[in-house]
Amino acid sequence: MTGRWIERWDPEDDTFWREGGARVARRNLVLSVFCEHIGFSLWSLWSVMVLFMGPAYGVDPAGKFFLISLATLVGALARIPYTFAVARFGGRNWSVFSSLLLLVPAGAAWFAMEPGTSYATFLLVAALAGVGGGNFASSMTNINAFFPLREKGWALGLNAGGGNIGVPVVQLVGLLVIATAGAAHPRLVLAVYLPLIVAAGLGAALGMDNLAPVRNDTGAVREALRDAHTWIMALLYLGTFGSFIGYSFAFGLVLQTQFGRTPLGAASLTFIGPLIGSVIRPLGGRLADRYGGARITLGTFAAMAAATGVVLYASVHTSLPVFLTGFIALFALSGLGNGSTYKMIPAIFQAKAYARGLTGETAAAHGRRLSGAAMGLVGAVGALGGLAVNLAFRQSFQSSGTGTAAFTAFLGCYAACSAVTWAVYVRRPAPAPSRAEPAPAGAKV
Repeated sequence: MTGRWIERWDPEDDTFWREGGARVARRNLVLSVFCEHIGFSLWSLWSVMVLFMGPAYGVDPAGKFFLISLATLVGALARIPYTFAVARFGGRNWSVFSSLLLLVPAGAAWFAMEPGTSYATFLLVAALAGVGGGNFASSMTNINAFFPLREKGWALGLNAGGGNIGVPVVQLVGLLVIATAGAAHPRLVLAVYLPLIVAAGLGAALGMDNLAPVRNDTGAVREALRDAHTWIMALLYLGTFGSFIGYSFAFGLVLQTQFGRTPLGAASLTFIGPLIGSVIRPLGGRLADRYGGARITLGTFAAMAAATGVVLYASVHTSLPVFLTGFIALFALSGLGNGSTYKMIPAIFQAKAYARGLTGETAAAHGRRLSGAAMGLVGAVGALGGLAVNLAFRQSFQSSGTGTAAFTAFLGCYAACSAVTWAVYVRRPAPAPSRAEPAPAGAKV
């Protein structure tokens, strides 16, 4: 895997972009979406497997929530090394390896999914599925380097949205299996994904490229760690993506546990929210490109707080139609927020580069350098939000048998994120550009 290295890459140069750069970047984007899609499907596999685990498995609802929480945790932690693997091994090379690595959790689940398997074994196999969550970080870091700032919101939103769709797709596959073969055949889900994993690895090997200018830069990592904006954006992404992935994993279990839905009934509804949230994510990036990510993010958090109020009302009054309306709205809004927050990251660091007096390609390279390092850290913390969501549900159901307490906590989280977004990025202007050269339109936060 040493071929297909591109030695020069300058997407901010209009001539370079027009005469071939755009074509190469878009080819890599398409294949990156496919690889990340399969990664998300495997990461969220246990949101489906738990629906197959009837009484014969001997696992109670709290135990099932813990299984999906463990997969979420490992996926979040995996995002940190995966971010830096792109610069160490090359985007193409790492995409091949990380895609084929998914054969391990898929194969382990194949052998584990039957009554009589110990809970400790299920915990280990669910943890292995977490490697699929790491694919997001390496994929986003890789695509961030391919595109110019003016197109990052759309490209990153499309890359992430196409990956996020892996969650509802695996849930749709689970629904199809339960509806046709019954809840006693979870291995049919895995039979679908094993060849797709191989196809993703082959596609990356044959069609993707490595960028030689992208190199590991420990100085960039240290600088991103010291920058307060990295951690502020991590908090905001925790509120958007943490909600999306946490709700995606927990939705089916909430429907089964609080509203008494059968496995088929839960599976027939579970995929709807994640599908809407995934499809709408590129729109969040596009709106951020046009109007500024901070404004879109602030509006998103305010709307998420309102939607949580609807869900809270439905939880107290046990109204499934109202609950579904509010919960699906949460998915759609979290998808918008995912796109807008990720667009903010490169825009923030590019604006800071101009504020320091850097100009032209020097400013663009500085922005790419720091935003690439920050994205992995932001993505990892954001994914930990999914762990917090599932642990909150687990505790809420253990204590009261409903998700009401968890939804109250989520409402407070969105209020806090709204306040931070307004105080840091809306109330105060973004860093001013250098007088020597105005910041491009894409640099606005």
